Amino acid sequence: MDHKNDTRQAGQPSHREGTDTDLRILRLLAQTFPNVQAASTEIINLEAILNLPKGTEHFVADLHGEHEAFSHLLRNASGNIRRKVTELFGTSLREQDIKNLCTLIYYPESKLEYVKAEEDNIDDFYGITLHQLIMVLQSVTSKYTRSRVRKQLPKEYAYIIEELLHESPSDYDKEAYFRRIIETIISTGQADSFIIALCNVIQRLSIDQLHILGDIFDRGPGAHLIMDTLCDYERFDMQWGNHDALWMGAAAGNDACIANVLRISLRYGNMTTLEDGYGINLVPLATFALDTYGDDECAGFMPHVMDREHAPEEKTLKLMAKMHKAISIIQFKLEGMIIDRRSEWNMEDRKLLHRIHKEHGTIEIDGKEYELKDSNFPTVNPESPYRLTPEEASLVKKLHHSFMVSDKLNRHIQCMLSHGCMYAVYNSNLLYHASMPLNEDGSLKEVELHGEKYKGRELMHRIGMMMRAAFNDDTEQELKKFAIDYYWYLWCGKDSPLFDKSKMATFERYFIKDDSTHAEEKGNYFKLRNDEKVIDGILDAFGVHGQHRHIINGHVPVRAAKGESPLRANGKLLVIDGGFAKAYHATTGIAGYTLVYHSRGLELVQHEPFESAEMAVKEGTDILGSKQIVELSAKRLRVRDTDKGDELQGQIHELLDLLHAFRHGLVKERHISR
Repeated sequence: MDHKNDTRQAGQPSHREGTDTDLRILRLLAQTFPNVQAASTEIINLEAILNLPKGTEHFVADLHGEHEAFSHLLRNASGNIRRKVTELFGTSLREQDIKNLCTLIYYPESKLEYVKAEEDNIDDFYGITLHQLIMVLQSVTSKYTRSRVRKQLPKEYAYIIEELLHESPSDYDKEAYFRRIIETIISTGQADSFIIALCNVIQRLSIDQLHILGDIFDRGPGAHLIMDTLCDYERFDMQWGNHDALWMGAAAGNDACIANVLRISLRYGNMTTLEDGYGINLVPLATFALDTYGDDECAGFMPHVMDREHAPEEKTLKLMAKMHKAISIIQFKLEGMIIDRRSEWNMEDRKLLHRIHKEHGTIEIDGKEYELKDSNFPTVNPESPYRLTPEEASLVKKLHHSFMVSDKLNRHIQCMLSHGCMYAVYNSNLLYHASMPLNEDGSLKEVELHGEKYKGRELMHRIGMMMRAAFNDDTEQELKKFAIDYYWYLWCGKDSPLFDKSKMATFERYFIKDDSTHAEEKGNYFKLRNDEKVIDGILDAFGVHGQHRHIINGHVPVRAAKGESPLRANGKLLVIDGGFAKAYHATTGIAGYTLVYHSRGLELVQHEPFESAEMAVKEGTDILGSKQIVELSAKRLRVRDTDKGDELQGQIHELLDLLHAFRHGLVKERHISR
């Protein structure tokens, strides 16, 4: 791992006649640090922080609505809590006791109920457990300043927890003091709430920064619950994925995106996020589907239900199949309209409704006739195939309104906008969800966006700004219309860094028998991503420095069961989509990855399928499988070795300049009376 060396140390005298920092900035800084003593104290504080161990970063991708697995991942910190508990008690506790303690930390309320129902001497349990939890919390907080820890403590117990954290029960002079605090917590009936408070703090401080590499939505039932969690989470960032962009487009009012969102939800038999999460009214769609496709079995549109235990009954599945077909045809019409008004996107080949020969049950593509699986298109007028029928137009209007008035959806999208972007760079790691448009030789490809061409970092930045423009009230009207349309291009456009394929063969998969038409050729990035020189070129273009630098992606599930590795390009590219969604478990053979970057290096954690929170509490089941060391540091990384360290070093230099200015009369000191 990289270690940054800064030759200028705190207290070292300046050799300049003046200061590097503008005097206006120094006078502004003096408002916070008004004299030499205040500035010196802050320098000492910052230098101390620089020498703390690096905080633990967690990288996850493609959660796809699996909120229970995601919640458990946060609760167990991708196995980091289990590792700390084992380090502390591996030689003094049995394996089952370690498992029970970990489960208590993950699910304190539920586990306490089980314990109280089975434990004969509950006070004894409380005493032992409180001592153990304090030891775990001491280990977890060792990377942080007291100030940072204090901010995470619940107000009602902050003073007591701080006292326990910074005192040792083995200290003879404080032993009685420490013991009496524990005894009083138990005797006053506060043990349960105090244990819960300790466990929650352990969970929060076990992850310093959470990186979400896209695709929170679709497939699984709880995308809205994941967003609830994230919007209340203190330290996270997000790189938007293609499914996120689709939902953002729907929230912006793109009707083609709305149709796609509905189609995918129906395809996987998952209406929970739509109905329960965001209050989207699907009754008009159900009514329209029954009226229009009542005599159609819609066999090719039966939902792919992954959770058989909670599968809808047969009657409901048949209704969903009709709804699925209805919204699919509407989607193809709406997409045709976008293609016509955005001819610069060159997506004319994605308009297929006018190529159907209904009387023959075939479709003509590139001069060749293909047999259709289904030729019942009651709403497609051969004379004007992309025009919505009056009933379809009315339905689209109702669905549009339902998305626009969903306050919760709007709040979640605003959270994604405030914490998200198309790419990010953290500690020599370049993060983006899927791809980077490349030429055949591996060089960055110029892509047109609203009349201008961009590539690499500038392209990703411009795309991100365009996505934000769709939600900004001050965006010029024509630009806003383009921005809203552009969300659909991001979903399925050939040069979209969130897609990067020759086509999205949705129509072909639903309607054409010949499998050869279903193929979607991947872009050059996916063909060349094993080439270390190509990856180095991208890293250089994004200004990512360091001997140990990486690109971290999700998007494409890693088939671990077939021996596929998440490490590519000699370890410089990490693909961490391990298939959180149940829909991918059969493909990947696992249930997701977490990449953990702690003070000793990079570690890839492989997850097993997660049964339920109830099973975790009852039986202590976890979702951790194997761990793979990606890179180890020769020495433990400190805050000074990180981006945060660079920022703090900059602050120290400014404060040193302020000291220089105070001592040379360039800025006047102020002494605050108390």
